[in-house]
Amino acid sequence: MRIGEKPEIARLPLFREMAEKQRDLVLAGSYLQVFPPQLTLFEAGQDADFLHVLVDGLVELFVQGAGRDTTMRIVEPISSYILAAAVTDMPYLMSARTLASSRILLVPAAQLREAIREDSALMHAAMHELALGYRDLVRALADMKVRQSAERLGNCLLEYSNRRGNRDQFELIGEKRLLASLLGMTPENLSRAFGTLKNHGVALDGSQVTIENRERLRLFARPDPVPGDSR
Repeated sequence: MRIGEKPEIARLPLFREMAEKQRDLVLAGSYLQVFPPQLTLFEAGQDADFLHVLVDGLVELFVQGAGRDTTMRIVEPISSYILAAAVTDMPYLMSARTLASSRILLVPAAQLREAIREDSALMHAAMHELALGYRDLVRALADMKVRQSAERLGNCLLEYSNRRGNRDQFELIGEKRLLASLLGMTPENLSRAFGTLKNHGVALDGSQVTIENRERLRLFARPDPVPGDSR
């Protein structure tokens, strides 16, 4: 890693509270690289040699089965992913590929584990990220079990809006087929769900979503009573 890149990386949530000496040791063996769109970063079953931290861009985590890919998560910056595999020294459970040109920090997993043993601040930050990941998984599982497809889409749009400061207009992340896969739908079901949401305060123009009546959408989608976790 170039010296000029270290201050930017030192401000990332996972590393900013740890001791400077330990941080320098970790970053000395790390790589900050730019990857082109649609590049497979790793595949399920491979050894977790690196922790990945998305600094800029967009990454899809997916699993393969029955002859098709299923999107598990769309990673936005700034966020680490596959931390559990790196910490436990176990194989990746998902594959990853870039959806756009992406700048990614690759942290050697062995160095990360050693630093976690030595630095309590890094240990706390890692535990925090792992706990948030578990809570995200619980929310996603509950969403699949308690909501119908159009309700899941409505809830997803409310979450997108909340992460953007409750904006009523925003662009969908990635292609619609990825959103459909993430929500456990076919592209055809996604189109029908958007059609249903027209009667509940949502307008779609290409990839731009407009929430015209937030209260009507909330009544239909029944968002979680516990607000989303802050990062």
